[in-house]
Amino acid sequence: MASSNYFTPQRGNGFPDKSRLTNALPTYSSAVTEKMHRHSRSMSWTVPVSVSIPGVHSRRLRLFMPNPSRVRQIGISRFGRRRGPILLCVVLIASIITVCSFARRFGTEEKQWTTNFGESSTLVFGRDDLQRIWKWEIDSGHYPSNAKIPEQIGLSVPPLNPALPPRKVPTIPSRFRPPPGPVATTTRGDGPRRVYLDVQSMPPNLAYPPRPVPGSVADLDVIMDHCDFSQGKYVRDCLEVLRVGAGLDNGNRLRRGEMDEWKYIYMEQEKENFTDPFTDPIPIANPIAPPRPLISGGETDPNAGLRKKVGVDWETQLPLRAPLQHTPYSSLPAPCNPENPRLFHMFWTGPFTDKPYLALLSFLFTQNVGLHLKDGDALNVCRPEFWMWINPGPAASVPNPSALSDMYEGLKTNPWAAPFLHHRFKDVIKFKLWNTTDQLDGIPELKDEWRELRETLFNSGGHIVSVPAEKSQSKSTEVFSTSAIEDSTNSTDADTSAKPTHTGDNKPDEDDILNRTGSKSSSSYDRLSVILSDMARFVLCHRFGGIYLDADTIFLRDWEELWGWEGAFAYRWSRLEKYNTAVLRMNKNSALGSFLFRTALKNGLDFHPMTVSRYTKDAYLEGLLLRLPDALFDSAWLNTEYYQRERPPQPYFQEFSDFFDTPTQASAAPQALGFEGFFQGAFSYHFHNFWWKPFDASRNWPDLGPKFSAGERAARAAAEPDIDPEDATDRVADDKRDLDWATVLKRTFESYIRGERPNMYGEWLQW
Repeated sequence: MASSNYFTPQRGNGFPDKSRLTNALPTYSSAVTEKMHRHSRSMSWTVPVSVSIPGVHSRRLRLFMPNPSRVRQIGISRFGRRRGPILLCVVLIASIITVCSFARRFGTEEKQWTTNFGESSTLVFGRDDLQRIWKWEIDSGHYPSNAKIPEQIGLSVPPLNPALPPRKVPTIPSRFRPPPGPVATTTRGDGPRRVYLDVQSMPPNLAYPPRPVPGSVADLDVIMDHCDFSQGKYVRDCLEVLRVGAGLDNGNRLRRGEMDEWKYIYMEQEKENFTDPFTDPIPIANPIAPPRPLISGGETDPNAGLRKKVGVDWETQLPLRAPLQHTPYSSLPAPCNPENPRLFHMFWTGPFTDKPYLALLSFLFTQNVGLHLKDGDALNVCRPEFWMWINPGPAASVPNPSALSDMYEGLKTNPWAAPFLHHRFKDVIKFKLWNTTDQLDGIPELKDEWRELRETLFNSGGHIVSVPAEKSQSKSTEVFSTSAIEDSTNSTDADTSAKPTHTGDNKPDEDDILNRTGSKSSSSYDRLSVILSDMARFVLCHRFGGIYLDADTIFLRDWEELWGWEGAFAYRWSRLEKYNTAVLRMNKNSALGSFLFRTALKNGLDFHPMTVSRYTKDAYLEGLLLRLPDALFDSAWLNTEYYQRERPPQPYFQEFSDFFDTPTQASAAPQALGFEGFFQGAFSYHFHNFWWKPFDASRNWPDLGPKFSAGERAARAAAEPDIDPEDATDRVADDKRDLDWATVLKRTFESYIRGERPNMYGEWLQW
């Protein structure tokens, strides 16, 4: 018989006795008891959660939170395992939307939630002013587009658009009267009809593309259809449409069949005696629904749905001049329209270098300035002018009384600038002295108030650089003190101070941020001049009209068709739906310009492109400053940010530095393809700074031939100090074997000035 030591102790009910556990886990008498206990916990609507109390290590805070298991169990038991979770998500989203709606509907204006989380509103104009701005721009012919007007503007009647042709001519009046919507989002075409052109070189003249037809217009709506990055369009495909539609593929047209969808250039013909039909709308009390009642009374708020800038009152009514009259090019008494001057503006600080030099050469090489005609021959087109604005000293300085004469003396002795003072170019290239005080006083919207904002004058995206109240004398400039602000330009006192440094001989340190005149390297970037240029471009376009270009821009084709489009535009900031104002077109004294300056005045005079994007977005005016695809002016940008690399354009730049230092694997292309193989179809190229990188390292001097040999010798002596310019000889063996794209473009433009080749349209320079 077995010993009792080998048997488990028995309970009175015949079941073995359960040994006690030594750990802290819960114990149950049976599986049924455990299941019932767990079920009772899951049925509770709340579950306890313990949270540590900061500073008290011995105790914990017990909180009761909603029990997700209970909610999930109810959803599954009633609606099933598939529909239950989906329904719960729908209910949660509906609850959040309801709370937000009530907050926006009944909350005070200061407590309303922002639609752009993290960004406060910049809006200072009410709906009435926004409507007036839209109507002024449309009436003046500055909206030749079929794009819709935002509903938030609240127009009750579609305005007549003199820059847009009627959609179609009705043969039989329609009996169908569509019910009008609460607001008008379209315009009614009332302008001249459009004839789209088939532009291409015809045999036997196939060597060069044809000049654009004077007065032709680029339909930017069509370009947006083929080039908009947000719609998945590729830069490569966009450039093909741009060059084929403009006939830049001379003698190399490989596409077959109808190309009507790629035609984007048109001429305005005589106006037809017809306007888009319009049905009188049913009167409505307020086009914006639903209106939000004012806190102070029972009247409806005319600015319902608009988010005003916190802490400021609505601006008084914006004064606007009478709208302009849109006149087709064929009806102008002269080739140039004084209300649409063809001016290119560029801003430059410091000594003239190869960067503005190449910009001016590319201008002469591509634009229709009449250099192929002899002096005295008439040019029956409106030829553009290039205004180079020179800031003679550091950004935080005022020119001395002799600044203008000093500027010209400096240009005459500078080998990069002197060639453009030649009398052959005097009618198309003009140097202008920049004076911030005079320029800001020339803006009616700013002249009485800008001096009060000296603390934010150097404001870039909310980052303010302060100029201390000290004077620093130099040969040609004087940094302002606070007491001199009334007669000066750029003194500021703000949160981020920049203190000037001086050398032992009491001369300012040229590498100090306040004393820099241009960017000499990536570590000595002239940030103040960049901030000043952000404001200068809007000042120049508003005062004089025209197009502003950053100095790191190179022309690649004639801009005739862009001049024909009389609306304002900039271009897209790569993948972001923001502006890059490296190219900026605005009309002189426009309603849009008045809005931007008054809005900037209430937002610290901040003209950074990202901030300007907020100005137009908050006011629903983005349609009046068209954001063109960067393929037109900055074709490499998306590739440098890892977009569209599977189908890149030609050339393929992975970094902007590839323009100056072309990778070895691709270095055969620049010489083999030449200028015609460089983003052909784009209007310009933006190489994004690199002010310190020479275009042509092996020949870093202007090479324009015997007419400008004196400047060449001086620049060559500076570039090669160990070689006497008189003894210097050019040998191919000394040249770089694989030429970079920057070098090829520079030498191409210079060969045109030397008379060794025609320009891109086959026209030879006549001296």
